[in-house]
This record gives sequence, C-alpha cells and structure tokens, in this order.
Amino acid sequence: MGVDTSDGPVELSDEDQRRMRAAIPATFTATPFMGGLGLVFDRYEPDEVTVRLPFREDLTNDGAVYHGGVVASLLDTAGAAAAWSNHDFRRGTRASTVAMSVQYVGAARRSDLVCTARTVKRGRELIFTEITATDAKGRTVAHAVQTYRIVA
Repeated sequence: MGVDTSDGPVELSDEDQRRMRAAIPATFTATPFMGGLGLVFDRYEPDEVTVRLPFREDLTNDGAVYHGGVVASLLDTAGAAAAWSNHDFRRGTRASTVAMSVQYVGAARRSDLVCTARTVKRGRELIFTEITATDAKGRTVAHAVQTYRIVA
C-alpha cells in the first residue's frame, strides 16, 4: 500500500522513507505555532525524540513558571514527533492526536522545558507514546501518554 495521491498509491523507496522521516524536525519547527514557540529538536532518532523549549517569560503564568497549556503543547508535539520518527509513509500522511493524558507533578521555574518522548507501540493506524517533561536540571514537570493516529 502506498501513499494516496490523485493518481493512486505511490511506492516509496527506503531512501524516500529516510528522507521523509528526516524532514520532520524542520517541518514541525516551520509551523506557525511551534515556530512561534521557538521549539528546538535536541535529539531525533527512530522512536526516541527530545525537544526543548528555551525559557520565555511571556509563556508563563507569573514570569517564572510555564503555563500548563504550554507544557501540554510541548508534550503533544514531542509525542507526535516520536510517532513520525519511525513512521512508514506508505501507511499515510494525515495525522492527529487522538487522546493525551497529562499528569503535572512539578514546575519548570525560569528554566528551559525539555520533553523526551518514546514510541511504546505502533499499530496499523494508532501509535502510542510516552512523554516526560523536565526542567533543565532533569526534575520532572509532567508526564503524558498519547495516542496518535496517522492514516492515508
């Protein structure tokens, strides 16, 4: 099965797949929202991704602690990147987060926010990820589990 186009499925070589996977960090950081946040990819390997959000006072509640929505956004993005990092593009290119559960356990106080995500399981359409957010010193800020879907 190939990627659907108006002319039918397209077969992709291993090199095509590698190139498409490698383009994900630049694609993510070029989007208006993630680009606006200033997201940085520190690590991007098959099924393991680390993204970092350099500290920005304007994304906090009080000038020191990140707003929970910012933390959730970074968790979601890191999980999605892990899902794409080893994706078989013949299975499709339309994607979305289906579900995500976040547990906030700490705060990133005047610190970069670092999210490490790993793929737990890949199904036919659903990819399950786990993501941990820490401050720059490695103290846990939040943990999430995500269900991500990629289809043709």
